[in-house]
Amino acid sequence: MRPYDARVQRTMKRFFDSLSEKDRRRYAAVEAAKLGHGGIEYVARLLGCDPGTVRQGQNDLKEPEDPAAGRVRKKGVDADG
Repeated sequence: MRPYDARVQRTMKRFFDSLSEKDRRRYAAVEAAKLGHGGIEYVARLLGCDPGTVRQGQNDLKEPEDPAAGRVRKKGVDADG
């Protein structure tokens, strides 16, 4: 696996930070898939998330439909409000 250059890493992190929680997981999963072996750990480190978040994104992408379509939780707000 070849790491991305610094400029690409900064752009990825800025984009990742602008996404909803669900979209962050899915974006991280797509990036990790492009890298192959070691991609999950590299992307998690780069984006500042847990490797489990990337794995959950992989599982999300395997679903034929998004059960949470249309629902977006605001940053810093738990499910109970």
